[in-house]
Amino acid sequence: MTDLTNQVAIVTGASRGIGRATALLLALQGAKVVAVSRSEAELTDLTQKTQGLSIVADVCDEADAQHIVEETLRYYGRLDILICNAGVGSFNELENYAVEEWDRIFDTNVKGTFLLCKVAVPHFKQERKGHIVGIASDVSKRTFAHGTIYGASKFAQDALLGSLRKEVRPHGVKVSVIYPGLVDTYFDDSKPGGAEAEKTHMRPADIAQAVRYVLEAPAHVVVDELMLHPVTQEW
Repeated sequence: MTDLTNQVAIVTGASRGIGRATALLLALQGAKVVAVSRSEAELTDLTQKTQGLSIVADVCDEADAQHIVEETLRYYGRLDILICNAGVGSFNELENYAVEEWDRIFDTNVKGTFLLCKVAVPHFKQERKGHIVGIASDVSKRTFAHGTIYGASKFAQDALLGSLRKEVRPHGVKVSVIYPGLVDTYFDDSKPGGAEAEKTHMRPADIAQAVRYVLEAPAHVVVDELMLHPVTQEW
């Protein structure tokens, strides 16, 4: 089993939901967490708990992506793990979507993953080690009504990471993708903690445990894909 003690992990979308739960759990395992979000106030609260580094940044911005990795290397002198978790979504009939919503969803879910990987991968290749974990969605593997743009973005993110896996594996770098089903988070501007969601949805901590599982796999093992659903959700 891989020991996460002193491993340096960037977690994007860390201020809430899955990202926050993942940052907290990795810190408990002894990792040094670099929490990334656009929300400075929520990051401040998080880093008080993780005792790590926080970076206010937009993963859709190329200069910000460069800064995230460079600041991590400057501060800690190493980078071992990249968790591409930042994501947004909304649901509507195709003809009712604004073009701006397409840009917002694809920029965060696909471009954000691309930019962080683009900057981190050369470092991982040089070190001949590293682990990228993408938090995708079960809709990376299926389609549903009113999910045209969100689903398309998650198919694209999954394809990007799947292809990257083949590129970097000869260099000793791992790429894992996690596909959660329904999770009780702030996704699509919803508020977590509702009585119904408690019965039908997973918790952010459940996905954080999945991240821990793939990261702690032995050095000679890579978990390529891991899908999770609440038992109440049909697949």
